[in-house]
Amino acid sequence: MRGLRTGWILARHELRLMVSLGLWAARRTHGVRGGTAFGYARGQAAPMSGFAFVCVVETVAMSVLLADWPAVHAVVLFLDVYGVVIVVALYAASVVRPHVLDAGALRVRRAVHVDLRIPLERIASVRRESRTTHEKADGELSVDVGSRTAVTVELTEPVTHVTFFGRRREVRVVRLHADDPDGLVRALTSGERSGERTARA
Repeated sequence: MRGLRTGWILARHELRLMVSLGLWAARRTHGVRGGTAFGYARGQAAPMSGFAFVCVVETVAMSVLLADWPAVHAVVLFLDVYGVVIVVALYAASVVRPHVLDAGALRVRRAVHVDLRIPLERIASVRRESRTTHEKADGELSVDVGSRTAVTVELTEPVTHVTFFGRRREVRVVRLHADDPDGLVRALTSGERSGERTARA
């Protein structure tokens, strides 16, 4: 049963990645609606492009090496091409699923792996804080991008974070990365936080 559950989680994860790839191709976002989006994928573009390029080079090399074994070549080619698609889809998921601030909550996301909704009334403080190292600690969640976070949010009471494999954790401190951390901090500490915000496109 545990194996089936894990398989279902992984299949759902890949399906969400494919949906994100479609949204990216269509230049659409997921879950923003009338809220304000704060992206975090800008710094990922170069390394992800480099990784995708390496995967493409590997695919071409393996095609040449396995040309005399058609059956093996077909299987390896499929896996290599699928790997490239997954790499692109991971980046696409980060682009189309930004953090979202609306009148009631801050939605903290990272691709399809993290999706945490923090009610604004539970935010005790928010500050600009750049970190490149993160140690695991009870009650803390670091939603880093490239091992970096730029904003720290402290809560008056915990919110429940559901991990990739469904484990539930109570967190009172959330650290996250944003391409515009100063703008996010201003938005959370201004009248927008109390619901006086006029939605921006």
